[in-house]
Amino acid sequence: MENEIIVGLDIGTTKIACFVGMRGESGKVKILGFGKTDSKGVEHGVVKNVSETAESIRRAVGEAADQADVDIDEVWVGIAGQHIKSRPSQGSVMIPAEHRLIEREDVERLIHEQYNSMLEPGEEIIHVFPQQFIVDGDPLSHETSPVGVVGKKLMANFHMVTANVQNLQLIKYAVQDAGLHIKGVVLEPIASAKAVLDDSDRESGVAMVDIGGGTTDVAIFHDGIIRHTSVLPLAGNAITNDIREGCNILKKQAESLKVKFGSCLVSAVSENDVISIPGIRSQAPREIYVKTLAGIINARAKMILEQVGYEIELSGFNRKLIAGITLTGGGAQLKNIKELSELVTATDTRIGIPNEHLEPDSVNYNELAHPMYATGIGLVLYGIEESERLANPDEEAEELVAEQGPAGFKPIDLFANMEDDLKPSEEPAPKDSKEEDEEPKPKKEKKPKKGLFDRTIGGFLDKVFSEEGIDD
Repeated sequence: MENEIIVGLDIGTTKIACFVGMRGESGKVKILGFGKTDSKGVEHGVVKNVSETAESIRRAVGEAADQADVDIDEVWVGIAGQHIKSRPSQGSVMIPAEHRLIEREDVERLIHEQYNSMLEPGEEIIHVFPQQFIVDGDPLSHETSPVGVVGKKLMANFHMVTANVQNLQLIKYAVQDAGLHIKGVVLEPIASAKAVLDDSDRESGVAMVDIGGGTTDVAIFHDGIIRHTSVLPLAGNAITNDIREGCNILKKQAESLKVKFGSCLVSAVSENDVISIPGIRSQAPREIYVKTLAGIINARAKMILEQVGYEIELSGFNRKLIAGITLTGGGAQLKNIKELSELVTATDTRIGIPNEHLEPDSVNYNELAHPMYATGIGLVLYGIEESERLANPDEEAEELVAEQGPAGFKPIDLFANMEDDLKPSEEPAPKDSKEEDEEPKPKKEKKPKKGLFDRTIGGFLDKVFSEEGIDD
């Protein structure tokens, strides 16, 4: 699978972007084709109108396929939205007497059991991230794998991420209606982190904040492990709507003002600078003070960053983020947002640009080296790493990987396990009169329904555990 071509599809609230890429000679991702179109049918990161979204997907994918001169039939898709939830979890298993040491299957069994946790109706677990393992009451460091440790009881703390089943179905329908197959589904803040963070960031502690159009995604890393995830319902579109209502102008005009003249700090703009907005039809032009514009942007941006600060504090890692905050996404292009973030959160902040992992000879390099494309480029990186890991599995885990599939997301299993609630049920065939007289056959005992991703645990363990310890 050397140099396999991977396609990432970012279904956002304001844009749908498709990225065709592969591993370049330098080890970075080389983008071969890129397509983008306005997003239709998506609200706050959730597909609302399947037909409109499918049409937008077709246009973006078609443009990227033409530029890369390849046929596209499967994609890695990002998932976000207000339906994404996270919570801590804890589990334990007893080690069988015949196991002299804790074995791989014991850890697999422990993680597997978390997928059977009680959830709210309509939710499915999409991620289970081990935080710390405990053997016979003795906590292990993040550098020590439980595999190979002597013990009778294995416990672990987990960070669990769930999604709404119906929203997962809507993504599937939109992608399928566009004539595509889903190769994998990735939580968007995880994809964005792939593009703008490195190992030193994750090890030292960092909060990755992706400010998109409909949602702001937060992912907190420490000791090389993802510790906290959250999706906030406020983002760039909220700022645009505030400008539209506050200045009584069209939405397109508000978006243009935000990008060209907006600032997150009122103190950074002149008192007397005025912007003239053309009037509609015969109306006179409308004049707006830049300071007024900055005041509107500051109020909403401050509210978003205050919620980010709350999520960081809620995670318990607010004093452990040596690498501070990394802002990315379209909202990170706002002027002075870095300075406002540092004022509001009292944490060092930088703007995350995906050029660090991008080959310079990629198509549209100057355009793609922009925070708004972090998720799409991260999806390609994620797909490349999964493809390479499956092509070169550890010898001892080769059989397990082949049977249970890749780490993270296995879309075939994911959607196969879902009840197809949105499709009308077929009418039952009329019964034969003879059948009614016959005694009903005893029903076979149903096996417990597996979680969406419990077939991916073996691959996940390949990624997390090694003989020496947990990989950073």
